[in-house]
Amino acid sequence: LVGQGHIVRTLQNAVRLDRVGHAYLFSGPRGTGKTTTARLLAKAVNCLADDPSQRPCNVCANCVAINTGASPDVIEIDAASNRGIDDTRDLRDKVRYAPTQLPSKVYIIDEAHQITGAAANAFLKTLEEPPAHSRFILATTDPEELLPTIVSHCQRFEFRRISADDMARRLRTVADEEQFQVSEDALLLIGRHATGSLRDALGLLERLA
Repeated sequence: LVGQGHIVRTLQNAVRLDRVGHAYLFSGPRGTGKTTTARLLAKAVNCLADDPSQRPCNVCANCVAINTGASPDVIEIDAASNRGIDDTRDLRDKVRYAPTQLPSKVYIIDEAHQITGAAANAFLKTLEEPPAHSRFILATTDPEELLPTIVSHCQRFEFRRISADDMARRLRTVADEEQFQVSEDALLLIGRHATGSLRDALGLLERLA
């Protein structure tokens, strides 16, 4: 995770002190790490490492299961294509069931602002009375489109555009791992063209390579 130190510190402290909330709202420009952070938090709350400050460890059985997509208890939903009232009722029904493999069931809802109308009201009911074993992480580029009552039930984190310098450092790591040559000036130029989105910067680097 690049360039979001203020968010990393807060979430690490929550994991270390066992004070992870039941609902989070990650908002900010595209390509700044919202979904990545949601996946990291899902691993952290389910990690088996003895030392909470080392979670997620990335090597325990639970971390590996989440990394490989083998855990049925971390559910990623694209709200843009699952925005209807029937989809939301289906989610509300399934939330009640305990996790099958991990300590906590984690729902990562991307493009959360697409949940509108009756579906948003149905989802609000789930947030108001969340089962102890479930956590929700909403990611959106457009938080103003969400129901204010949904926002009020979430801990909100605002992701910033990533600086060209931070992106250049990350791109250097990727280039070294992929073993191709690229100058520092080129990396900075890619970073500037990406206008704060690391996803776009990585895409540009891949095309140029």
